[in-house]
Amino acid sequence: MSGTSIDGIDAALVDITGKSPHLKIRLLAWDIFSFPKGYKERILAASHPSKAGVDEICRLNFELGELFAEAVRKVAKKARVSLSRIAVAGSHGQTICHLGGKGTLQIAEPSVIAEKTGITTVADFRPRDIAAGGFGAPLAPYLHYLLFRDLKKNRAVQNIGGIGNLTMIPKKARPDDVMGFDTGPGNMVIDGLLKEFAERRSGFAGQSERPRGYGGTGVADPHYYDHGGQIAAKGMVHLGLLKELLSHPFISRKPPKTSGREEFERPFVLKILSRARSLKLRKEDIIATATALTASSIALNYRKFVFPKMIPDEIVFGGGGIHNATLMRMIRAELPNIKISSFDLYGVPADAAEAVCFAVLAHETLHGNPTNIPTVTGARRAAVLGKIVPGRKMPNL
Repeated sequence: MSGTSIDGIDAALVDITGKSPHLKIRLLAWDIFSFPKGYKERILAASHPSKAGVDEICRLNFELGELFAEAVRKVAKKARVSLSRIAVAGSHGQTICHLGGKGTLQIAEPSVIAEKTGITTVADFRPRDIAAGGFGAPLAPYLHYLLFRDLKKNRAVQNIGGIGNLTMIPKKARPDDVMGFDTGPGNMVIDGLLKEFAERRSGFAGQSERPRGYGGTGVADPHYYDHGGQIAAKGMVHLGLLKELLSHPFISRKPPKTSGREEFERPFVLKILSRARSLKLRKEDIIATATALTASSIALNYRKFVFPKMIPDEIVFGGGGIHNATLMRMIRAELPNIKISSFDLYGVPADAAEAVCFAVLAHETLHGNPTNIPTVTGARRAAVLGKIVPGRKMPNL
């Protein structure tokens, strides 16, 4: 898969045994492969209605299919596993438009993946949930339920990618006890601000390098991010601006709710810059305030929508945001007295979790098991997700 931040293609090779919901999930290998130069800009352009042309979207769909197939080959080679031994490839693809319950579009043509690898491929997971009346997201709560349900502990799972999303798993939970939704911006506002600073040649470009966990061999596009939260740590949070930003209607909206880039992309970033300029804020203060926006929006959603139902004994964090020490410090300050841990403590590296998720979803699709959770997505019923593209031979189940 490739997420909202468009950092690269996440690929994981997973050994799955047992029957749902008692699957045993063992990660054999994983990696993150950078997009060739120029692809991030093309994907971003294809995500904007005013810039996207149907011919370019068509080309990108097939070109990304080639890149995803190459990621499959590389991660299999890393694990020294023959492609012929792989039962199924699960591909989320690259989201270029997500309109909640009104529609969604992920590209990276699965027919290309199946043809180039010979592996039966399951892709396009969101549309069936939307057809069943849901928002098509989030889908990761199914994996979270499998990994973190517990007889004695209330757990929550918080992912911080481009967008933040949470999963609530009460003790002794059945699937219909699980709740999950997007909380608001994750890393994308911070990244967007740093990109604007760089493009305006302000002399404050932030880091332009690959985040921790990258091991791919592609040519990296510049990805502007606050490495370790070092920039935010030098700034002061402007409480007035933070209060204004937290008034964004999505943040306090009652779940089920899901967000793509559309809610918090460049127009939102430019509004922050305009307001910050009028307040005469330093660039470090702007990044600190944007970081506080992510932390505070996460905490606000817990206070409004989770704590009235359960108090988590533990919140398990995943996604690239966990590498931002300043962000995590702010979250701990907002959510005191709750144990904070990470996916890594449970055998799945935080950076690999989303790729593992789509391996599991593909496995479940082949076995005819529903993987949307209606209490999460708002769908009328649980449904088997995804479209199956046969490989050179169908797997023996």
